[in-house]
Amino acid sequence: MQCGFAAGSPCEVTCTRVTLPDLCGHLFLDWNFSFAGLIVEEGASEWQLRYAFYGDGDAGWVHVLVAAPLAEKTFPSIVKFVHAADWHEREAEDLFGIHFEGHPRLGDFILHDDAWQEGVEPMRRKFDPREAMRHRKPDEDWRPHRIVQEPGAFVMPVGPKYSGVTESVHFLLETVGEDVIRSTPRLFYKWRAIEKLAEGKSADEVLLLAERFAATTAFAHGLAFCQAAETVCGANVPPRAMTLRVFLAELERLRQHAGAIQEICESTALAVANAHAGICEEELLRISGEITGHRYLFGLLTLGGLLCDLANDACAKALEKSQKVLSQLNALEKHLRVSSSFLDRLEEVGIVPERTAMVYGLLGPIARASGMVRDLRRAQPYLGYENIQFDVPFEEEGDGYARLRILFAEARQSVRIMEQAVGALQSGNVRERIELRAGAALGWVEAPRGGAFHWVRLDGNGKVARYRIIPPSFANWHGFHLSVEKFAFQDFPIMLSTFDLSVAENDR
Repeated sequence: MQCGFAAGSPCEVTCTRVTLPDLCGHLFLDWNFSFAGLIVEEGASEWQLRYAFYGDGDAGWVHVLVAAPLAEKTFPSIVKFVHAADWHEREAEDLFGIHFEGHPRLGDFILHDDAWQEGVEPMRRKFDPREAMRHRKPDEDWRPHRIVQEPGAFVMPVGPKYSGVTESVHFLLETVGEDVIRSTPRLFYKWRAIEKLAEGKSADEVLLLAERFAATTAFAHGLAFCQAAETVCGANVPPRAMTLRVFLAELERLRQHAGAIQEICESTALAVANAHAGICEEELLRISGEITGHRYLFGLLTLGGLLCDLANDACAKALEKSQKVLSQLNALEKHLRVSSSFLDRLEEVGIVPERTAMVYGLLGPIARASGMVRDLRRAQPYLGYENIQFDVPFEEEGDGYARLRILFAEARQSVRIMEQAVGALQSGNVRERIELRAGAALGWVEAPRGGAFHWVRLDGNGKVARYRIIPPSFANWHGFHLSVEKFAFQDFPIMLSTFDLSVAENDR
């Protein structure tokens, strides 16, 4: 066992392929560590698989490492003990060609069998993304995977094409009556290979990719990337920049939650409430644009801090406007609490029990609505969140209404944090020049939808050799089917809105 001595450094545990499942199982099931994700790296002569786990406070981070020669592409699956790793292993099998022995279902995941041929392995070093694929032979006999085989069973397809701004995602809803028995989402229709495109680029160029693959949470993902690269380089971000980062991160969270509330109101056909929440989101977008020059906070982050300073008076004015928006959200919540037709669509519908949420590794407001009180700002603080006073709201019912209440409660906490950030602003610069150097590190943030993890490896020239993005929606999409199964078809779009899922985060 090798443990880092720097604050926040992970404890790295190297194990054999034989002992890998048991070790990961102990961390997840017995020692209450959360699974952050699987990071696959192809070296000159061997594979290195890194399984990242994190606990609360002093428990810190544990990275389980296992290696094998490149010619040996079989590793044991850990999903028997860590079901949260299910999609991670499927992703690695599709993109790297690694086989996970014991996994119940591999293939036809990111690279759809009806569009890609087997053996492409686009994340391998030998794959050149600049060359057009030749001899592409999709499987013309492809059929969707079905589970329900009872007499009279049928499948209702939803998507992947929609009107409006909805991204491409396909759902197969299986049933023998009016209730959904099984729901299978099919994503990655617009997979963009951001991790592959990042290879060989400068850190500044990759920051642009990090900010843009999921625009509504641009600041959170850009921040996670910056923190990873800054850890590699041993950078000291100026205190003023750290405080402003907190302020902007919470402004983004507030705006994202207002948008999620609006979608829930829209899904339940409450026209007035929908407009009310939509106005709140628009006001927050305007606040972001006024203070930073961009409604979605693009172009502010840089390695070592921020590209530009924000005046104290401007921050105080933005806070005052945000407080007014919060009062409007509070008023909307009071109206929704007494709307019986609205509550009938959310209460005791889409229930995800705490134990199930833990097994699937759900994150963010979705997990906290099911009683999982874990927030990276508390569990593994960054940017000085350990010195900020705020609560981590949670509910225990795990239904659609619990998820809505979490959004309102977290909006109040975000404004509370913004108030403290404005009061704690120090004078000084907002950017520290850093020297890029070789190394690797994991950066993390509590994004609006949950924990986001970015792994960055820099080579000796300061170029990105490996970039790995693990967004919160990747985990929450994995467990979404739990909220719609055993409930009526008409509940499906409402439960989808209560999960606030991002397709773009997965099509990365």
